[in-house]
Amino acid sequence: MVDLSYVIAGSEATGGAGLQADLRTFQEFGTYGVGTVTCIVSFDPKADWGHRFVPVDPQVIADQIEAATSAYNLDVVKIGMLGTPATIDVVAEALAQQSWRHIVVDPVLICKGQEPGAALDTDTALRSQILPLATVTTPNLFEARTLAGMDDISSIDDLVEAARRIADLGPTYVLVKGGVEFPGDDAVDVLFDGKDAEVLRAPKVGDARVAGAGCTLAAAITAALAKGSSVPEAVRLAKDFTTAGIIDRISGNAPFDTVWQGAGRSPR
Repeated sequence: MVDLSYVIAGSEATGGAGLQADLRTFQEFGTYGVGTVTCIVSFDPKADWGHRFVPVDPQVIADQIEAATSAYNLDVVKIGMLGTPATIDVVAEALAQQSWRHIVVDPVLICKGQEPGAALDTDTALRSQILPLATVTTPNLFEARTLAGMDDISSIDDLVEAARRIADLGPTYVLVKGGVEFPGDDAVDVLFDGKDAEVLRAPKVGDARVAGAGCTLAAAITAALAKGSSVPEAVRLAKDFTTAGIIDRISGNAPFDTVWQGAGRSPR
């Protein structure tokens, strides 16, 4: 029987991130990917590649979720960019309609292209309605500082403290990602299970952020969980997979590179 991976997230028009990256990741892990689109993000090449953000009507999102969950017995889902409080409302309501084996939340807090007030409302709704449902959440440094209420995260102890604070919001596991902004030669992540913290390291690949890395990591965790991995095992597989994709990144005409999900050794 084929394993199923589900994602509820935004579409990113260049294909480097969002639902497009998620579905490619699911495929590489040997799972059948199903996706619901929450918003459409397209960079504007005439305006320094700034974000253009268009939310999908909440009823259309609800219709997509109804179709996906009726067609398949989905029990592992990744939540990516939601973008508005109305979207969060409809997704939270839909998630409550059934039981889930795992919910992976990539907490995209600030949606570029929104007014500051709307972005704050989205942040608040995400914290209260989505994060408490998570088996695992995967904040980057900015998201971790925001969620944990910390001005600075620049040491391993800081990463652990941020993870502890975010765990208090409800997720079972918290993976705080240091990324290229974290001091030192390694990309350092901390996985916290509510009691113990595990430090994960890999050599940094360059010093620039690569589009789609966060999406790919969370999607890889989702697919590994769908195939039966434990959370710690899924996180380690996902980190290796994402690092390989960053090494073999794709360049185009945009001022940023993107992760290549087909790079390295397939986890299958």
